[in-house]
Amino acid sequence: MPSVPPEGEPAPSDGSLPAPALDGAAERPLGFYVHVPFCATRCGYCDFNTYTAAELGGAGAPPGASRDSYASAADVETRFAATVLGAAARPVSTVFFGGGTPTLLPPDHLVDMLEQIRSSFGLVDGAEVTTESNPDSVDLADLERLREGGINRISFGMQSSVSHVLQVLDRTHDPERLPRVVEWARQAGFEQVSLDLIYGTPGESLADWAGSLDAALSCRPDHISAYALIVEDGTGLARRVRRGEVATPDDDEMADKYVMADEVLGSAGLGWYELSNWARDEAARCRHNLLYWRGGDWWGVGPGAHSHVGGVRWWNVRHPAAYAERLAAGVSPAQAREVLDDETRRVERILLETRLVDGLAVDVLDDAGRSWLPDLVDNGLVELLASSGGAAPDDRVVLTLKGRMLADAVVRDLVP
Repeated sequence: MPSVPPEGEPAPSDGSLPAPALDGAAERPLGFYVHVPFCATRCGYCDFNTYTAAELGGAGAPPGASRDSYASAADVETRFAATVLGAAARPVSTVFFGGGTPTLLPPDHLVDMLEQIRSSFGLVDGAEVTTESNPDSVDLADLERLREGGINRISFGMQSSVSHVLQVLDRTHDPERLPRVVEWARQAGFEQVSLDLIYGTPGESLADWAGSLDAALSCRPDHISAYALIVEDGTGLARRVRRGEVATPDDDEMADKYVMADEVLGSAGLGWYELSNWARDEAARCRHNLLYWRGGDWWGVGPGAHSHVGGVRWWNVRHPAAYAERLAAGVSPAQAREVLDDETRRVERILLETRLVDGLAVDVLDDAGRSWLPDLVDNGLVELLASSGGAAPDDRVVLTLKGRMLADAVVRDLVP
């Protein structure tokens, strides 16, 4: 969750949504994102809405702002969501516990929050339920309890296998612990295991990155996310870069690392399905994130969490104490919202679906966007392919490898 939300308009205190947002809701999948805003330490590159215990007042943290009381506040919002959606409430397809580090909470607290979602909405058969975790925040007993409680997918924040790279990122785990934790997850019965990697850390060589990819693959994950490091303003890493203590890699090096990732992961049987994500097969793709990229409905629980239902997007107040206070007072924790018009939704569809291996339907583009397609094809940035069962031979725009590295530029042409 980025640190600066959009402006928006005031959100109603009762959380009510415009009637058109609920039209046809029963036909749309519903996901839940549960933000757990706690971290053991603050990583220098991260600008997400997260807090260490000391930043929240330690043992004196107000209700809802401590790890001990957080699940109760989140459960109140889940019940609130069921009331707001009313007849549009339906069984949930995906649940994602993110953060922060969700597994800093006791496993029973995560299971309790999942049970509240199940009680208030139900879960579809085969629902995907993911939690993020740091390698040093769980043991075998924790993983067994999480799996027993219904969480069936886990994503470990590996980031790198190289100690000096982890040190620049302020990551505290021992890279040698990761294989053991992945094995524990398998032993506990997790159906899907994902690893998160970051490339482009100051001081990371191509050999370092190759070593991290090999180390990740040696764990035989079902899914790998590989994200380019973005040095966000206001972070500790940004201050170090500004002072000249560390240097960021140039664009050519970043491109080389992306190509390396795609080649190495592809050779190991993981195919790309989104710009930064690779999976062993279609079943291993993260369905929750696909729901985002395809413009689905999701309710975000927690301080700073974002939600989207039927073209209405809103975001909660950011501080855990303010979040809990609003819920205790019986009012929506939403800080503000946006009601998206048809053109905004069309543009956002282009921004999101262009990222996917299935590409974007040509008919989503306006005449100006379509006029760029011949140049984009000639420059090797996109291909025009037939969709599954499509009537036209070239009804989808799909990025090539070159286009994936220049995706932002491609989108600027498609949305001139």
